[in-house]
Order: sequence, then C-alpha cells, then structure tokens
Amino acid sequence: MPANILVVGAMIPSLMEALEQAFTVHKLWLMPDQSAFLREHGPEIQGLVTSYIYGADTHLLKNLPSLEMIASYGVGTDRIDMAQALERQIMVTNTPDINEPVADMALALLLAVTRRLCEADRFVKSGQWPKQTFPFGVNLGKKLCGIVGLGRIGRAIAKRAEAFGMKIAYYGPRQKTDVPYSYYDDLRQLALDSDFLVLALPGGVETQHLIDDDILEALGPNGYLINVARGSVLDESALIRRLQSGQLAGAGLDVFEHEPVSDSPLMHMEQVVLAPHIASATVETRHEMGDVVMANLRAYFSQQPVLTPVTPVQSVSLKH
Repeated sequence: MPANILVVGAMIPSLMEALEQAFTVHKLWLMPDQSAFLREHGPEIQGLVTSYIYGADTHLLKNLPSLEMIASYGVGTDRIDMAQALERQIMVTNTPDINEPVADMALALLLAVTRRLCEADRFVKSGQWPKQTFPFGVNLGKKLCGIVGLGRIGRAIAKRAEAFGMKIAYYGPRQKTDVPYSYYDDLRQLALDSDFLVLALPGGVETQHLIDDDILEALGPNGYLINVARGSVLDESALIRRLQSGQLAGAGLDVFEHEPVSDSPLMHMEQVVLAPHIASATVETRHEMGDVVMANLRAYFSQQPVLTPVTPVQSVSLKH
C-alpha cells in the first residue's frame, strides 16, 4: 500500500506528478481547514515534503505522530524542528550538491553591484545616454573576496571569483586542508582585509546575525556585502544604516530577514542590487532537486538507504 505523504506547500508540477504516481498525496496548502485536516488525518501521515519556504515547525510535527521521514526540497533545514526530528528518529533528507546556480548568483550580484548594471540599464532605457556620461564602476580583479562559509557553495563561489582574478580568503569553524585559500579564524579581521564579503553559510540559531554592525564597520566604506545564504545571518538594520550613511559601498542581496520584501529602505538605494530569493531558481536545478526528493522518498519507503540524509547539526558555533 502506498505511503501517505503530506506536501506542505506547492511544488513544481513535475515533482507533484511524480509524488502522486508513487504515493497517496495530501496537499496541506489546499485544505480549507488545515487544523481540522491534521486532527483527522495527521496520524496517517508517514512522509512529509516541504521546503525552506514552508518548513516543518514544532506544531506541525506534533500533529504528525506517525511521521517517519521529512524530504526537504532545498539544502537548508533551519526551518525544520530538527530537535524534534532527532528525538523522534524521523529521517530528514535535503537536496545538497546542486549548488552551481547559487554560486553563479553570487558572482552575478558582485558584477551587478560593482559595475552598476541595474543603474546602467535604467540609464540607457530612460534616454540619458546621449545627454551625460555614466559613472564608473569598480574592478573585481586583484581584490580580496572574503567568503564566510567554505562549504559546497562557498567553494563554487571561490572557483568563480578566482576566474575573475580575485584573491580568496575564507572564515569558518575550522580550516580546510584541501584548498589553497587563506584561512581566517577571526571574522572581523577577514572583513577588515576584504574588499568583498560573500556570505555562503548555513542559517539557524548558531549563525543568527553573525554579520552584525561590528563586522560591517570592519568591511568599511569601500567594501561590498553579498548575501546568497540566509537572511537571518545578517543584521539587516545595521546594513541599512551603514549603506544610508555611506559607510559601506554597496550590497547585493538574494535573501532577507523577512521575506517576501514589500517595503524596505533597501528598495530605494542605487548602490544595492536585490533579487527575490532566486539563487537556485533555474529550470534545471529545480528539476534536479525534485528528482532527489523523489529518490529519497522512494528509497526510504522501499527500505533502502536514502541518498542525502541530513547530518545532525554540529555543536560548533560560527559566532565571532
């Protein structure tokens, strides 16, 4: 008998089709009374499909007493109650190793903010080009790109930044022995030395506001901040203050503390480039992610090893 799978929110059509072919699927977001549904059918649910957008909080998991597995459509698990999942021995899987587009987005934001591409687009389209000269941009070559978090995505960012002639340094809980880049065990010092600080670290309690006003002060008036990690890792209010006062040269942001952004001073700053949390949003990547979700579900409910189990969070803090 097919396993009962609860899908928290809308997924790409190809994933939904595959799920419905293999399992008995319940669509929580379409239920007119979600609380009533969970009371009546929660005990039947064996698998949960979610994503960073939807998560799997304490309340939801408590209403799924027979839950055996959570398949997350994405890398981060900071919106899943991992403590409860571990306590109940619920298998949690994610979709790592599909990181190329996120690294691409980091470099796209770097180029967009330093070469003022969004401004340039408006400059040409508004007819200003024949009337005046467009302001100069800033080179990437020979500048220091400081990467916070040299995991899979951080390494892919470093590889791309190197191709632009940038010097690479990084900060993390421990030094990597298989990379040639300079390691900093002091985040503030990395910010002091960097021309660009690129955030590629996990979200969650351990990294909440890791990039605070002190770090932004160290980055300085000629420094640029790029965030393709999680909005929670950056003190957005401090960022706004420093951008408004000219104490930071610019920023490129794909993620925010509160999403979706509907009104923010960031939206009115020419030295800031914003994207709506789309770093991994390519057709190819999203289909690959769906394939991994399905492969994990099929493996688990066939009593086979899953492809990408989530390693329990290490007790190593990234706090400076």
